Amino acid sequence: MKDVSENVNTKPTPSASGSFPERFELLVRTAAQTIQGKDEVLRNAIVCMLAEGHVLLEDVPGVGKTSLARALAHTVQVEWHRIQFTPDLLPSDVTGVSIFNQATTQFEFRPGPIFANIVVGDEINRASPKTQSAMLEVMEERTVSTDGHTYKVPRPFMVVATQNPIDLEGTYRLPEAQLDRFLMRLSMGYPDFEAERRVLRTQKDGSNADSIKAVMNADQVAAMIAEAQGVEVSPAAEDYIISLAQFTRQAPEVRLGMSPRGSIALLRAARVVAAANGRSFVAPEDVRELVPSVLTHRIIVTPEAELQGHTPGEVVANALSSVPVPRSSSGG
Repeated sequence: MKDVSENVNTKPTPSASGSFPERFELLVRTAAQTIQGKDEVLRNAIVCMLAEGHVLLEDVPGVGKTSLARALAHTVQVEWHRIQFTPDLLPSDVTGVSIFNQATTQFEFRPGPIFANIVVGDEINRASPKTQSAMLEVMEERTVSTDGHTYKVPRPFMVVATQNPIDLEGTYRLPEAQLDRFLMRLSMGYPDFEAERRVLRTQKDGSNADSIKAVMNADQVAAMIAEAQGVEVSPAAEDYIISLAQFTRQAPEVRLGMSPRGSIALLRAARVVAAANGRSFVAPEDVRELVPSVLTHRIIVTPEAELQGHTPGEVVANALSSVPVPRSSSGG
């Protein structure tokens, strides 16, 4: 397996110290310089990054989806690429292509924009199913296979994709296999009055994401990822995740419930939340606050239930109200 990533950063190494909660809050505050009034969305996006997951930002145009993705990319000093997805985009335009070198009489692989620490995919649902399928391997395995070779993408690695659920012309529905690879699906929503006032004052000349000064580098982010992975999981939290998964799979109105990949994603994210809360173990409460963002996009209701007005969000709400939250006071 080949590693085609290179350290292209030439700026001074950012200095970030302190406890995990302090470093987590530093990331949130830095990204919030360009995203007004959306701290919860920012927190969830940073949880995704530290859980080595991907995030799908779904909302109407103009509410800051791309700005959030760019703000996240500028908060940490890592390599990031932006891909504008269009119907004519080819898989090789994303993953890379092998080119014949006449001097060496060999084919050489030219990495595509997917080879970055943070990949911003704008309007991902405008790409054809063939191009979207090229994302499946790299989002799950962190590798790209082509012409009999497998190449590793750099770590940390995160895809931040955006899509507009209202405009259906010229778009393709994301397949369930790809949706399941997104740790969270988040919605920006419109800002409140005061937040929009701050947007007008701070971004009257355009997005100020480029002015954000990075507070961490790739190694420091990787250290936070490793620290979060070391958080213990209480048996009560494990039981709660499994009970939620079983509820979604057994609900009569559900055709496709929460997958084991979804259970693992929920646990990874809960570890980050526990660490951000200053605890060394995952409690059921950490799991509960993440459920709507992690589960909803993984659930598909039956056609009959959909005709009756049932939605995945309703299934998740029923799971939260029906599955009791176990009590846990320690990681044992």
